Amino acid sequence: MRRIQGILVLLVMLMAAVPAGAQLFYTSTEYGISLGGSQYFGDLNDNYGFRFVRPSGGAFVRYQLNPYISVKGCVNFTHVGYSDSYSDDPYYKLRNLSFESNIFEGVAQAEFNFFRFSTGEDGSRFTPYLTGGIGFFYYNPYTYYNGDKYYLRPLGTEGQNAGLGTKYSSFAMCIPIGIGVKYWVIPGYNIGFEITDRLTTTDYLDDVSGVYAGADKFSSDPRNPNPASFLQDRSIEINPNAPLGRAGKQRGNSSTKDQYLMFMVNMSFQLKTYKCPSYKARENDYPRY
Repeated sequence: MRRIQGILVLLVMLMAAVPAGAQLFYTSTEYGISLGGSQYFGDLNDNYGFRFVRPSGGAFVRYQLNPYISVKGCVNFTHVGYSDSYSDDPYYKLRNLSFESNIFEGVAQAEFNFFRFSTGEDGSRFTPYLTGGIGFFYYNPYTYYNGDKYYLRPLGTEGQNAGLGTKYSSFAMCIPIGIGVKYWVIPGYNIGFEITDRLTTTDYLDDVSGVYAGADKFSSDPRNPNPASFLQDRSIEINPNAPLGRAGKQRGNSSTKDQYLMFMVNMSFQLKTYKCPSYKARENDYPRY
């Protein structure tokens, strides 16, 4: 009996000694969610107005290569749009175009910290950072007319179905460039804020780019009207006697691509581990600020 009691006491002492002798670390991988808003800039919003800010959200995985450099993979959703009715310019108000679109994107970004950042480490709690990367997104612009919803890409509002203009895809590439800050609240739990502009490879996020094709390029059977015939030039709704939509007249600005800006609050966590992160072995290679 005394032998059994001695073994139990020894086991309790060993179990108590393990936490005291082990050092707690956190994995280099973070898992997080993002919540915020977005704004589109392009042919309908070339003065960078903020009249159509809509919610955005997503999820991400971030991997810390070292306390100064991280890489991040994100999937995000947002909704963008704009209307000429928001403009103070009389020409844009007469043009009277509008659009909305859902956006689904997947992006890969690199982050470059200004200061050393490592969750749970005193003196490495906060840093601003620069970020850049590459991604792809899906979009499908639509508008409303007399209460009905019309998707614009298949209609070819700039004469694409008549052999004019450029037929565009619902998929495009984006290049996110931005700044952010990150802060660990308690060890393993981090928050941050990031503003990132998406430079895109399309000028048709808003379905507007080049010139008017002319009303004669769109068949208009009174018994079965083509929606493109009245959506390609909506100035007639403002001034029926002097519409803008003459063939060859400027409809948008084809010299610049469209953009959308996302501003997000990031919340993430890291799992506990007793294994030293791989970058700890190289931490002396980087200066402390």
